[in-house]
Order: sequence, then structure tokens, then C-alpha cells
Amino acid sequence: MAGYRKLGRTSSQRKALLRNQVTNLLYHGKIVTTESKAKEIRSIAEHMITLAVKEKDNFETVTVKTKVARKDKDGKRVKEVVDGKKVTVFDEVEKEIKKDSASRLHARKQMAKFLYDVTEVPAEAAGKKKNTKKVDMTDKLFNEIAPKYAGRNGGYTRIVKIGQRKGDAAMEVIIELI
Repeated sequence: MAGYRKLGRTSSQRKALLRNQVTNLLYHGKIVTTESKAKEIRSIAEHMITLAVKEKDNFETVTVKTKVARKDKDGKRVKEVVDGKKVTVFDEVEKEIKKDSASRLHARKQMAKFLYDVTEVPAEAAGKKKNTKKVDMTDKLFNEIAPKYAGRNGGYTRIVKIGQRKGDAAMEVIIELI
């Protein structure tokens, strides 16, 4: 007997399906799918959230000095002529960054290995590449989802049955983050 549901797919198709559904569940908060898929998604999503909750505060804040290119009012780099060559002008800036501990970095890499990248497209620019931005799902897990579940020991998702699908009578459910 297998330790997981095969969902009528090859291993690569099954892995891609589960990665996509877990990423969408964590991004949107809830999705509609079949009961057997939801039960598989639940275990993976809860594992991801558990990793994030365990490593939520496991970092230190460090101040670093970096060089940043000076920009004019149009957002273009400012250039100066030095020895007959145009050279970009840099300013030194202090920034505070979060430095992950080794265990948090490992958890981040495990999540990034499984979750897909999400590209957010604004409604007014639908179908265009302009003004799109990438959403870092590991950051979303650590900064938004993990603090919500900090005092909770498991049980981060809920499966609600909504009835049978019209075409093949498969039981459809809503899986959502609690």
C-alpha cells in the first residue's frame, strides 16, 4: 500500500499539481479542489507552515554599508566625467538587513524548493508585463502566515465539502487556511 495518493497521474505530473495547488493555497488563502487532492495538499501545506512557525523569529538584524547609484529626478543614474570617461556616481548608504540563522536558511531553502514563484499582475495592466512584481512566497510564509499561527500546534487548514461536481460526480471541497 502506498503512503500517498497517486491521483491518477505520473510522479512528475503529481508533483507539479501538488506544488501548484499548495502555492495557490498559501497565496490566496483558500482554493476549490477535489477531496483526495485536498487531503494531499493539507499535509504538505501544514508542513510548510510548521517550518515557518518554528523559524519565525530565528534571525538577527545587522546594519551594513552599501554603495547605491545616485539617481536624478527621472530615475536615471547620474554620471560624471573622470579622466575623459563617464563614470556612475555612487553614494554610501547604511541599511538594516535580516540575517537568517542556519536553521532558518535551511527551512527557507526547503520551502523555495517546493513552492512556485508567484507573479502579481495589477488589474489595470492585465495581460501586460508592465508593473508586474514577483511575490516571494517564503517571505510571505515567514512574515504574514507564521505570526498568525504562532500560538497554534498544527491544524492550520480546514476542508469543507461543497458537493459533487456535475461532470464526474467527484466530491468537491474548499480547503482554506484557518
